[in-house]
Amino acid sequence: MTTLANENSVEAIGKILVDKTKPLKDRFRALFTLRNIGGEKAIDFISSCFDDTSALLKHELAYCLGQMQDKYALGVLSHVLADRTQEPMVRHEAGEALGAIGAQESISVLKEYENDPVIEVAETCQLALQRLNWLNNQQDEKNLLPNPYKSVDPAPSTSKMEITELENILLDESLPLFQRYRAMFSLRNLGTTEAVKALAKGLKSSSALFRHEIAYVLGQIQSDACVNELKANLQNMKENPMVRHECAEALGSIATPECTRILEDYLKDNERVVKESCIVALDISEYENSDQFQYADGLAKLNTVKS
Repeated sequence: MTTLANENSVEAIGKILVDKTKPLKDRFRALFTLRNIGGEKAIDFISSCFDDTSALLKHELAYCLGQMQDKYALGVLSHVLADRTQEPMVRHEAGEALGAIGAQESISVLKEYENDPVIEVAETCQLALQRLNWLNNQQDEKNLLPNPYKSVDPAPSTSKMEITELENILLDESLPLFQRYRAMFSLRNLGTTEAVKALAKGLKSSSALFRHEIAYVLGQIQSDACVNELKANLQNMKENPMVRHECAEALGSIATPECTRILEDYLKDNERVVKESCIVALDISEYENSDQFQYADGLAKLNTVKS
């Protein structure tokens, strides 16, 4: 049962999230704090912000609702996925969140958008449907590589394989995207420099959705072995903004002085989502380099203690 103290905390933190006059970094901290507290009242505050003008914030709202894995959020996520006035990256994240919650009742809405004209939305819904199918049949799978980050991923890892084998699957564009995602998360779970370098090759994949997910997992690993590859995609003005923003997030999580310099160069980027990502990523970087390591996983999408 939620205590009165928790209810009061949710109310106070929720008011920061919904206050559009607050700096974006403060609203992000409030968002991830609400995610960690959980409960219907926290979900209500998060759900109320999908009318915001910041696509970056809205996409993180959907991400957090998915990670909370509370069926109470299914209605708002289904509505956001169906809303064609929302930015593609926001609709994509709503579809991914439905897959993360893993409720079989989401199958019908995901099927409705599995052939959406926005390719990133279509691919996301296809992946989410495959995850739901996997959840229904996973009893046959054993010895999956464990996830040290405790994030709810759009695909499970694989059983143990050699890095070269995983890399071959990752980069084979003739294979189903779900299979390549599984190889991706296996490489992330291994987390070695060799695995990081294999993952970074995926930043040249033809699918923007795939490239953005590669950047996401590189941010989780926090290895500086991929800074040059992330920098290259961030610098590429022809790159999909969804990918560029995820590269900025990853650089903020890696948090080396070089990463900070790169992010500072794009604080005035023409793409709002990239500019805002750099602002918040620099805030994350500052915390990563301070003694305040409990920053609620922010844009890097890591659990607070990575345990």
